[in-house]
Amino acid sequence: MKTYLDCIPCFFKQALYSARMSKASKKTQKAILEQLARTIQKISLKFSPPEMARIIHKQMYKLTKEYDPYKKVKLQSNKMALKIFNKLKRKVSHSQDRLLMATELAIAGNIIDYGAKHSLSVDNELKKILNYENKFIKKEGERLFNYQSFKRVLKRAKTILYLADNAGETVFDRVLIEEIKKMDTKKEIVYAVKEKPAINDALIEDALFCGIDKSAKVISSGVDAPGTVLSLCSKEFLKLYRKADMVISKGQGNFEALSAVKRPIFFMFMAKCPVIAREVNCEIGNIILLFKGKK
Repeated sequence: MKTYLDCIPCFFKQALYSARMSKASKKTQKAILEQLARTIQKISLKFSPPEMARIIHKQMYKLTKEYDPYKKVKLQSNKMALKIFNKLKRKVSHSQDRLLMATELAIAGNIIDYGAKHSLSVDNELKKILNYENKFIKKEGERLFNYQSFKRVLKRAKTILYLADNAGETVFDRVLIEEIKKMDTKKEIVYAVKEKPAINDALIEDALFCGIDKSAKVISSGVDAPGTVLSLCSKEFLKLYRKADMVISKGQGNFEALSAVKRPIFFMFMAKCPVIAREVNCEIGNIILLFKGKK
């Protein structure tokens, strides 16, 4: 997906928010915005938003000297999500369609995104998911929630590559992964996280903290962008990406980075901004399970 003009104001908001998360002085904050203004003029809009964000944040880190400004926030998100892990599991176990519930919850967990929502109360959002999911989780229907295709491909897949998104959200991913393994213990599931900090995206330490390694192999994609940009991925990851029977891609950033690739991918995310809503023709707040590629 290319970058739209509408994305540019968001880059400025994100950069300012991240600078403040780094406790940068007002002078440094201003310098970051000035640098961003110069950078935007030079970067082609043909780049995907994650590629743009990577360039912007690398420049910001040089000015703030803060390598991982979201580290504390990620830990907080992980801890809060883990507190409701058993409740999420009970929701799945009491559901008539366990896989469907686990899938819906995994996508709903995508709300934990400081990149898209700069004033986010993780605790409040998690309570919404737990207590009001019937109202909170909005599905547009089969057009953008391709559950039957998901079940069909999942049933025959032996190797599954699961592309992680945000910290905290990893707990919701764990619920779905454990349900998949419950259906068939022979399935090999690989959970790919970012190599280096990229806003609040999950790293290996986040995945291990949330217990993903109990049901899936955890690896790094080699990427330090808030999306799986294939040109930045490691050779080891790309080999797995090409041979996997099924790829599950979580989050808007991964959709932005991979929506134009040719291989079949299931995209799972919550539409959080007008640009994404227009791109997939949905409403903000819809949960998306979109299959792209040959069925």
